[in-house]
Amino acid sequence: MNPYLCGMDSSFLRRKIIHVDMDAFYASVEQHDNPALKGKAIAVGGEHRGVVAAASYEARKFGVRSAMPSKTAKEKCPHLIFVSPRFQRYKEISRKIREIFYEYTDLVEPLSLDEAYLDVTENKKGIESANQIAREIRQKIFEQTGLTASAGISINKFLAKVASDINKPNGQKTIHPDKVESFLEELPVEKFYGVGKVTANKMFSLGIYKGKDLKKRSVEDLTRLFGKSGAYYYNVVRGIHHSEVKPHRIQKSVAVERTFFEDLFDEHQVNEKLQSLSEELQSRLQKNNILGRTLTLKIKYKDFSLFTRSITKEEYFSSAEHYFNTGKQLWELRPFDKPVRLLGLSLSQLNTEEKKQVSVQLKIPFKEFEDQ
Repeated sequence: MNPYLCGMDSSFLRRKIIHVDMDAFYASVEQHDNPALKGKAIAVGGEHRGVVAAASYEARKFGVRSAMPSKTAKEKCPHLIFVSPRFQRYKEISRKIREIFYEYTDLVEPLSLDEAYLDVTENKKGIESANQIAREIRQKIFEQTGLTASAGISINKFLAKVASDINKPNGQKTIHPDKVESFLEELPVEKFYGVGKVTANKMFSLGIYKGKDLKKRSVEDLTRLFGKSGAYYYNVVRGIHHSEVKPHRIQKSVAVERTFFEDLFDEHQVNEKLQSLSEELQSRLQKNNILGRTLTLKIKYKDFSLFTRSITKEEYFSSAEHYFNTGKQLWELRPFDKPVRLLGLSLSQLNTEEKKQVSVQLKIPFKEFEDQ
C-alpha cells in the first residue's frame, strides 16, 4: 500500500464516501417530461441570449457544453433545440433524490441540485458494501424519477468525485484503498478534480501529464509553481484529502440574478427588474430564516463587461423594500450607461455564519467492492 496512506490516521482509510452525480440533469428532466425530445440534441437556456445551462449527451457529441454562449452552441450544433429552464421542476426532483439519500445516511452534503456527497461508513440500513448502497440509490432514483445517475465510491471526497465521472452516464466506479496509488499514478492530470484547463495546460508545459509525473514534484516546487494550490495537488496525488462530508454546510451568501432576452436600456426597466429580484431574494431568505448585512449589486453589460458594488449595514437587511432601495443606490454608482444584459442581487455576511455546525464522521472498516 502507498506509504503515504499507511501514515495517515487509519480512520480516513475506513471511510466510505459516495459521490452521486445526476447525468445531464436539467436536459434529462426536459427529455423525460417531453418524450418528443428524447434522443435529440437539446440545450436548456435561451436560444438568442444567455448561455447554455445544460446540454443533453446528444448535444455534447457536437461540443456543446454548459456555460457556453448560446450563439456558439448553435454554431457547433445547428439542429440544437433550446428549451427554457424550469428551475422549480428541477428543485422538485432534487428534493425527491435527496429523500432517497436520507434513507441511507444523514451525512449528506449537497453540492448543487444534481450532485452530493454521502458518508455511508455507518448507514441506516446496516449495509456493509458502499458499492451496493450506490447501486440501490441509483436504482431508486431511476424508479422514482425516470432519470439516471452515476456514482463514485472511495475513501475520501476527492477520490469519490473523480470516480463518479469515469463510467458516466449511468454507471459507477469504486476506488479501493489498495488501488488508490496505482489509480492516481495513471490518472491524467486534467481528470484531477480542481485542475482546470489553464492549470492542466501549465502542467503539460512542465512535462506533467499523469499523476506519476505530478508525484515526482516536491511540495515546495508545486507551491512555487501553483501557489497555495500546490500543497493540495501534492496531497491529492497521494490520495490524501481530509475534508469530511458536511451535512450542515454554513451558507455564506444567497444570490438571485437574471439574464435578459432583450437588453435593458432605461431606468424604468431596471427598476422593475430590481423590484422583482428583491422580492425573490426576500422569499428565498424568509423560507430559511436567513438575514444578512451586505448587499451586492451585479451588472453585466451587453459587451459582457461586469460591474459589482456592495454596501454593508450595521443592522441586518430585513425586507424586499430594503433590498430594492439599496439596490437602486448601488445602481446609481455604476460606471457606464450601457445596455444591460444581466442584473443580480446577493446578500452576504449572513446570520448563518454565527451558527456553530457540527458533523460527526462515523467509522467502520472499508471492505472490498466490485464496480458495476
